[in-house]
Amino acid sequence: MAEDTFRTDATALDDGGALLGPILFLDDARDGQMHLSALVFTRGIDTPEPLVCAEGHYPFAEIAADVGWRVLRARFAAHTRAPITYRALGQSHTIRTGYDGDLNIAFASCNGEENGDLDRDPNERNAMWARLRDDHNARPFHLLLHGGDQIYADEVTLGHPLSEDWPDRVPKDPERADLRDLRAHLRRGFFERYMTFFASCPAFMELAASVPSLCQWDDHDICDGWGSLPRSRTYSPVGQTLYEVAREATLIFQHGCTLDDMPGRFHDRTGLSLGWWIDLPDVRIVAPDLRAERTRRQVMGDVGWSMMEAVAALPPTRQILFVSSVPLLGPRLSVLETAMVVTPKMQEYEDDLRDQWQSRAHRKEWRRMLQLLTDIAADTGAHVTALSGEIHLAGRATMPLGEHCTLHQLIASGVAHRPPPLAWAKVLGSLAALGEDPLEGAPITIHPLPGQAGRYVAERNTLVVTRTDEAWHAVWDLEVSGKTEPLALAGA
Repeated sequence: MAEDTFRTDATALDDGGALLGPILFLDDARDGQMHLSALVFTRGIDTPEPLVCAEGHYPFAEIAADVGWRVLRARFAAHTRAPITYRALGQSHTIRTGYDGDLNIAFASCNGEENGDLDRDPNERNAMWARLRDDHNARPFHLLLHGGDQIYADEVTLGHPLSEDWPDRVPKDPERADLRDLRAHLRRGFFERYMTFFASCPAFMELAASVPSLCQWDDHDICDGWGSLPRSRTYSPVGQTLYEVAREATLIFQHGCTLDDMPGRFHDRTGLSLGWWIDLPDVRIVAPDLRAERTRRQVMGDVGWSMMEAVAALPPTRQILFVSSVPLLGPRLSVLETAMVVTPKMQEYEDDLRDQWQSRAHRKEWRRMLQLLTDIAADTGAHVTALSGEIHLAGRATMPLGEHCTLHQLIASGVAHRPPPLAWAKVLGSLAALGEDPLEGAPITIHPLPGQAGRYVAERNTLVVTRTDEAWHAVWDLEVSGKTEPLALAGA
C-alpha cells in the first residue's frame, strides 16, 4: 500500500481478527527528540509486528481491552532534525518535524453530540474532519490539538439501574457488587463510543496516523456539566464510579497511556489532575485540567494551580499556546445568571453557565488566572494565545496583558457538533457589547472573525494556527462560509 495510508476497515488477520490504527500521541519533547506513542486496535488474539523506524523496532503491548477490541501501544523516540518515517500494521507513515522553523498546528473540539451521536450519518457527522484531512494533505500539520469533548459520553449512563436516571436521581448507598456491575457497564459504553468514532471516520484516522495528537478533556468526556453538578451527584458512589471510568478511558484513548505510566509532559503523575505542558522551540503549549478538580465553586484545585505556578517559573519562551477547554475570554454572563434566578424555565441551564470562567461563582479564580498570564507576559515577554472550544460557535477576543502585549482568545468549537441557533450567537454578541473587565485597566473585547459581521459564528468549524518566519497567524475553516483570511496574532 502507498505511504501515508492507514487501516480503518476490519482487515482480516490470520487468527480471524481485525486491525485498526495507528493513532499517534506526543508524549514529550526534550533533548531534540520526540517521544511518541502509537495506538493500534485489534479483534484478534495475535499481537501485530513491532513498529519500525530508523531508530529501531518497538513492540506493541496490550494496555486495555473491552467490547471485543484489544488496545495495544508502542512507544518510540526519534530525532526531530528530519521528518520521521515509521512503519506499523504493514504501512508507512511520515511525521512532519522541523519544530524550530515554520509550524502548522490544527485545533478542534466538540467531536460529537449529546444525544444520538452513534446513530448519525458518518459522512454528515465527520465532514469537517474530512476537510481538515484535506488541509493536511495540502500542507502537513505538525500537531493536532484537541480542546475538549473528544467524545460525548452522556448516554453511557443509560441502561443500568444505578445510573439510568443520572444525574436527576442517584442511589445513596448502592451495593458493592452493583457498583462493580455499573463500572463494567460504563466501561463498555466508553469503549464503544471511542471505537465507533475511530472505525467510522477514516479522515480522522488518516490524520492521526501521521500527526501527533495532544488532548485535554472537558465535561462531555465524562458527562454533561461534570464538576458544575451538585456535590451530591459528583461525589456519590455512582458519580465517582462514572468519573473513574471516564478518566481511564480518557488516558487510554486520548493520551495513549494508563494511570500507572503517564507520559513525562504531565505535571501530576498520580492522575488527580490531567494538566500538562510541552516545550518546543520558541513555543510552549500549556493545557491545565479544568475538570478533574472542578466543583461548583472552583475551576481548578491545589494540584492544578501548582502546575500553573510551575509554568510561571519556567525559562522564558516566545509564544505560549494556552489550551483552556472553556474560553478564557468571553462576554459578561451575570445578566444571564441573574435572569435564571427569577426564570424557572432557564434554571436547567445553570450548570452550563457554571462551566464558564466568567460565572460569578468563579470570578475570583478567573482573575487569578488572567493575572498569572499577565505576569508571565510582563516578566518574560512571551506572547500568549488561548485556544478554546466548548460553546459550539467560532469566535475570538482580546485583552491587554500590560502595555506591550495582547492576550488573544481563539475559539473553534464544533468539529462534529452541529451549531446552536443563530439567535444564540446573537445573544452572546449582544452580551459582549456590554463589555467586561475582570482586571482593572484590561478590558476584554469580543471581535468578529475576519470577514464576518457578527461577533460569534454559528457554523461548525476548525482552526489552524501557523508560525511563518516567526509571525503567528490563525485561520478558521467555517463549514458554510469557508476559510477566513489569516488573522495576525501580533503582540499589541
